[in-house]
Amino acid sequence: MKFRFAVSTVLLALSAGAAFAQSWPTKPVRIINPFPPGGGTDAFARPLAAKLTIALGQTVLIENQGGAGGTVGATNASKALSDGYTWFMGAVHHTIAETLYTKLPYSLERDFVPLTVVAYVPNVVVVNPKHTFKNVKELLDYARANPGKLNYGSAGNGTTHHLAVEQFKTLTGAQLTHVPYKGAGPLMPALLGGEVDLAFDGMGTSATQIKAGKLRPLAVTTKTRSPVIPDVPTMQEAGFSGYEVTTWYALWAIKGTPKEAIDRMYAETVKAMQQPDMKQIWDAQGATIGGQTPAEFAKFVHSEIEKWGKVVRDAGIKIDL
Repeated sequence: MKFRFAVSTVLLALSAGAAFAQSWPTKPVRIINPFPPGGGTDAFARPLAAKLTIALGQTVLIENQGGAGGTVGATNASKALSDGYTWFMGAVHHTIAETLYTKLPYSLERDFVPLTVVAYVPNVVVVNPKHTFKNVKELLDYARANPGKLNYGSAGNGTTHHLAVEQFKTLTGAQLTHVPYKGAGPLMPALLGGEVDLAFDGMGTSATQIKAGKLRPLAVTTKTRSPVIPDVPTMQEAGFSGYEVTTWYALWAIKGTPKEAIDRMYAETVKAMQQPDMKQIWDAQGATIGGQTPAEFAKFVHSEIEKWGKVVRDAGIKIDL
């Protein structure tokens, strides 16, 4: 009798799961983007949302909730209902935040379920054309001769824009003044207007301005050159051995989200990114498509938390929320 009851319970659970998978979603789905509109996250989140809207048969909305280097939106997402109708489009910045902030109200590994990386994007050292720097060495020479005079913009405290420069400062001893903004979207007009002198920006937001001649690229921060700006050297080619930074954007589920929803969202996301028009969007921004399994992504997230934790500790940075 007990055996029959156990079998019935398992069959009932499987039946309920199958029913959920077939019916989900029955209403609009939102993806929380923890940065303001116009930044690198938006550049990938919005085309993906458009494809998912078609695939899922329900509107997939991008909800921008910027602030505190992406931690405001992440905090709100961590408290959302785990019913499959709220997802989180975070970035490498959130693995940095785990060590950077002293009282983070959420844990990336405890409160979220990794889905997959959506895009890997090189950072690029860009300067306002008012400066005559033609390469990173000239920029460094000026910075050393004029300590603190050059300021660099970032998408906020704890973002790769910020830590990439701090890593550069540790490597070279350069003194550069940090000016944080509330996302890459607000950073760009400040950089174009000369409010800040330079940035280690993501290619997703800088590529268009570089092509238009409004920003001058000095180097890319990845191991290999970017096909978007193939004539621009890597930092290692520029003489900074061992320097490497890659920005990435990814999708998470809220902890407790039904597995059936996670499985379908993962499958549809990977399928969407493989479509030719999506590949063109990614290529135009020098991005590499992600798509690894949730288990693979979970291991990657853990390794990134450890990697950036060392950078934060070496730079001696701590921020109170």
